[in-house]
Amino acid sequence: MSTFVIKNSRIVSRDCILDDYAAVISDGRIENLVAAGEGSLRQMTEYETVDAGGRYLVPGYIDLHMHGAMSHLADWGPDRLSRLCEALPAFGVTGFLPALTPQKDPDLEAGHLKELSAASYSGAAILGFFLEGHYLAMSGSITSIPRDYSPERVRELIAALQPYRVIFGISPEVPGICGLLPIMTQYGAPAFITHTRATAEQTEAATLAGAVHATHFYDVFPYPGDKEPGVRGCGAVEAILASDRTSVDFILDGEHVEPLAVKLALKTLGPDRVCLITDANVNAGMPPGIYPSMGGQEITVAYEGAPARLGPSSQSPGGLNGSGLTMDRAVRNAVSLVGLPLPQAVAMASANPARVLGLDGRKGQIKAGYDADLLLLDEALRVTDTWIAGRPVFSKLKIT
Repeated sequence: MSTFVIKNSRIVSRDCILDDYAAVISDGRIENLVAAGEGSLRQMTEYETVDAGGRYLVPGYIDLHMHGAMSHLADWGPDRLSRLCEALPAFGVTGFLPALTPQKDPDLEAGHLKELSAASYSGAAILGFFLEGHYLAMSGSITSIPRDYSPERVRELIAALQPYRVIFGISPEVPGICGLLPIMTQYGAPAFITHTRATAEQTEAATLAGAVHATHFYDVFPYPGDKEPGVRGCGAVEAILASDRTSVDFILDGEHVEPLAVKLALKTLGPDRVCLITDANVNAGMPPGIYPSMGGQEITVAYEGAPARLGPSSQSPGGLNGSGLTMDRAVRNAVSLVGLPLPQAVAMASANPARVLGLDGRKGQIKAGYDADLLLLDEALRVTDTWIAGRPVFSKLKIT
């Protein structure tokens, strides 16, 4: 289907909803938007059409940080990553950053990364790889392994994942990190601040050196403590909120972060600098139940979209063990938990992450010339149809 028309839709733009519009799609891109009453639309009878039936037409979602879903993890090799790519369009994801954690044997890591980057994938597009754990000072849920913080190691990791872009997760307090950030920037590998107890000064230094974004903000960003009784201290959170250089993202599942904290970030940073992510793990998208964890213990998914929780044991007190969020639910939560209008919630999952990745001239909006990465949502904001580059990859509606 080289050229087709999606008609009778409500197009969600950044600022408003355009009722009863059609989108003309040609060769994988959006060619034009046409109001229902315009004569040019009536002349397009030779094109195949999709009748949206009044559904919302929104840009495809971009997940900046996700490990897995539907029993697949990106870390488990090309076959499982391929199946993950194929599963994600059902949740509205048209592009994403697979998150990879360090291999236990650093000497084998380059080979593992090369294997992932050499494979072919269909479904949700891989927009780069997010390396989480290689430059972190505190573990949170990421296994701590002694790391090589040399410039040569940065270049080796970037080279191993060619031709894909690399995004690094960093803690500003890692020794020498501000010397590595310009090298990452030189190779087009942005750094996301995460898993940090950094001081405000360390965080500000990292943003000046090239860190552009903070991922799963507030989560594993512990409060540094009072400077003295009655004097509140400031740390990474405050430095990022005060910065005019960084953007942030949230796991908006109602448990990893309080909705009030999201409102604060929106008010402080502005609506264009706040994104939604899933940080999803292997059980995301799965029905509620009890599942085995990678450590052999049982984990519980209490309800659809709930984070996985590990029960207490002699080795662990239990607690959160990964996100079960999907991007479509994150958008619904932005509306229902935070009270955002739909255009703003959608932008946090599309236009804003596209901007973080420098793709804002190609992806994340429904505009002429943009990639035709598109979703149809029903009244409950559930995905009914997904196109990637104009190709239907998840569809409940028939083209007529």
